[in-house]
Amino acid sequence: MNTKIFAIAALSFGIAGLCFAQTTGTTMTKGSNAPYTEGPVWTLTMVRTKAGLADDYLKQISGTVKPVYEEEKKQKIIIDYKILEGDAMGPQDYNILIMVEYPNMAALDGLRDKMDPIIEKVMGSEDQRRATAVKRLDIREILGTKTMREITLK
Repeated sequence: MNTKIFAIAALSFGIAGLCFAQTTGTTMTKGSNAPYTEGPVWTLTMVRTKAGLADDYLKQISGTVKPVYEEEKKQKIIIDYKILEGDAMGPQDYNILIMVEYPNMAALDGLRDKMDPIIEKVMGSEDQRRATAVKRLDIREILGTKTMREITLK
């Protein structure tokens, strides 16, 4: 009887481990049989500008956001960044996508401690940054931010 209980418990834990591995995208063994390899991590920020104000928004971030990203690249905090601009599919869609590439998930640990000095140097004090952010409310809305891992199919 004890052997049956032990066998059932072991089987249950094995299935639970397999389910956990499938939901997290990892396996419990050293070698993965996933159909991909993990790559860098991207944060994507979806921005909708008010009609006719995309260029104004892009001019604003050229003087604030771009220098921050350039300094982060220089310090190897990020790998790269990209900004895409295009047509929104409707009134609730974004027309600007800001993508920032990090080497891995671990690069996000303690990120604020690394970023705060850069942001303060480039964008000024917290009050100055708040004033800039309030001005941007007149021309854009951030619809959301997403973090995703780049994968390469095997």
